[in-house]
Amino acid sequence: MSALAPASASPAPAPPGSPLDRLAPGGRVDALTGLRFLAALAVFAHHFTGLGGPGSGVARVPAFFPYTTMGVHGVGFFFVLSGFLLAWGYRPGTSARLFYWRRAGRIWPAHLAASLLALVLLFWWGGRTTDAFSVLASVLLVQTWFPGVTPTLPGNSVAWTLSVELFFYALFPLLVRGALALRTRALLAVSAGSLAVMAAVNLWLLTHLSGAAAEWVMRHPLARLPEFGLGLAAALALRRGLRPALRAWPVVAALAAYTVAYTRRAEWAGEGSVVLEATVRPVVAVLAVGLVVACVVRATGGSGRGEGWLASPVMVRLGLWSYAFYLLHQTLNYAITDRWGHQPAGGVALFTMIGTAVVATALAGALYHGLEEPARRWWAARPPRWVTGGGDLRWVRALFLPHRSGGPS
Repeated sequence: MSALAPASASPAPAPPGSPLDRLAPGGRVDALTGLRFLAALAVFAHHFTGLGGPGSGVARVPAFFPYTTMGVHGVGFFFVLSGFLLAWGYRPGTSARLFYWRRAGRIWPAHLAASLLALVLLFWWGGRTTDAFSVLASVLLVQTWFPGVTPTLPGNSVAWTLSVELFFYALFPLLVRGALALRTRALLAVSAGSLAVMAAVNLWLLTHLSGAAAEWVMRHPLARLPEFGLGLAAALALRRGLRPALRAWPVVAALAAYTVAYTRRAEWAGEGSVVLEATVRPVVAVLAVGLVVACVVRATGGSGRGEGWLASPVMVRLGLWSYAFYLLHQTLNYAITDRWGHQPAGGVALFTMIGTAVVATALAGALYHGLEEPARRWWAARPPRWVTGGGDLRWVRALFLPHRSGGPS
């Protein structure tokens, strides 16, 4: 996706006199790659357990439900991470055409393969209802711009987030240049203000529109732009030398406490529940950027502590597979319910969830090594002349040398 796809190589030093001449190059942070997989796993857990009602998810797992319902906001983490990693790895002088070429090679091969699988399993064999326009919109990743697609999330349902990411990518070359023109304090203030606007708009939507209409607007790419902008602002602030004394464990504790409060929002009286629902996306965005910044501060602080278990070889590999895992997991969940129906809640459901996650991870590894990474390499080695401008291609190919640093980028 995106933030689920491996990031580009570390940025080169800025040329003298450029807006980036005060920026330190953003280096590789493997912990962010491992963190990607945990976020994808949270989204999977939410989709597996659903909302707990009849016909929702594969099965409710009492050991984790209702806390897994917070997993739906894992996509907000990916939007923040996308903005962060694109700005963290931004190379001065890279043309917009080259940037778009790179993005296409990263997201489309795995997306097309996962979409084909979903269309065959769920719509052809499974008999779900759709139409040609909705399928085409999902394949082209413009489905979030149309409220009338069938079903609400057509094709591979989770690909709606890629539609949002595609909008972010289209704006990034412009946004990063505008952000570089601002001082760090002004940049962070603009980002904070956009999150406040996001919360206010969400509150208006929830109190003035029907549930389906409000959800469509809150999924719209324009509505999710503040999350991307927050990540972008944080990355530029860190590259300019800002190093807040932030550790991961207080952020994790705050996230846990907020999850408990959010899952009990039905107990809040009147408007309190609505306000909590309206502010959940901005709050998650702030917590997400806190985790990302804490990982980067630890990795670049020179303390010698390393990046921790998130940067272990196993977690890095799972992080590299996380984009494919994200694309495949909901199709697998749907296939299970189409074939065997919704499973009863209970302890057995936990083993079903673990087994499904293992199968999804194995399939993700196969997709990553069999198609996603080979296709990325092939695409990266063949930028046309209209993309490169006919210059020396050696530096272009260097942009695509495989490495493990995390992010969407």
